[in-house]
Parts: sequence; structure tokens; C-alpha cells
Amino acid sequence: MGMMQEFKEFAVKGNVIDLAVGVIIGGAFGKIVASMVEDVIMPIVGSVFGKLDFTNLYIALGKVPEGTAPTLAALKEAGVPTLAYGNFITVAINFAILAFIIFIMIKQINRLKREAPPAPAEPPATPEDVVLLREIRDSLRKQG
Repeated sequence: MGMMQEFKEFAVKGNVIDLAVGVIIGGAFGKIVASMVEDVIMPIVGSVFGKLDFTNLYIALGKVPEGTAPTLAALKEAGVPTLAYGNFITVAINFAILAFIIFIMIKQINRLKREAPPAPAEPPATPEDVVLLREIRDSLRKQG
């Protein structure tokens, strides 16, 4: 069996396709959560804490050239090493929200699985000797 044939069999297995769909949807879902955090939650949190913009919180680790604007973007452009902890706070909040949403989704899925009634069990197959005896009985009834 050639390598291409093996790869084809691997790639068309259901689990691989499900995984690919999950990764694509997960990426899109991550963007939605990032937007929700950056555009909705962080402005509210920032206004509560005195209109802080968490993405612009940093500590300059090097000498700042004169005339450089005191923003993270300007310092990075000037080549000043910075510890951008505000961006880390934003990413950590993104993760916490995403993890919580996934937790709720899995909890709901598990609840729905528990509520679904189990499928009725099929009766066991009738043994062959019993089937044969029934056929003999039916045959004798017809003759008698």
C-alpha cells in the first residue's frame, strides 16, 4: 500500500474530519470571544477602574529616547524593550471567558445526554432449535 493511499485512508476517517471542523469553528469562536472581551468587557472594566486601557499597560525595561510618546506602540517602534503586562491581562481574561463558555456548553451537553431516554434493548435472538421446533409445531398444525 502506497503512502498516498495510507494518507487518504487516514484523512477521510471521521475523527480527523471532526477534528478539522472543530479546529476551524474553535478559531472563529476564539475571535468572537476576543472581540467580546476587547470591545465590550474591557471598556466596562476599564471604566470601573478609572478608564484604564489594559492593553496599554507596560513597564519600560530600557532607556526611553527623548521625544518618544508614552504609549506601548511608540516604545516598541523605538525599539525599547517593554514588559506588556496589560496585554497579558487581556489575553488571560479572554481565556477565562472562553474556558467558562466551553464549561457551560459541555455541562449542557452532558445534561442533555443524561435526560435522553436509553434506547430500548432489542430482544435477544431466538435460538435456532426453538425456531426449528416452532416450524415443526406449525407444520403439524397445518397437517392435523
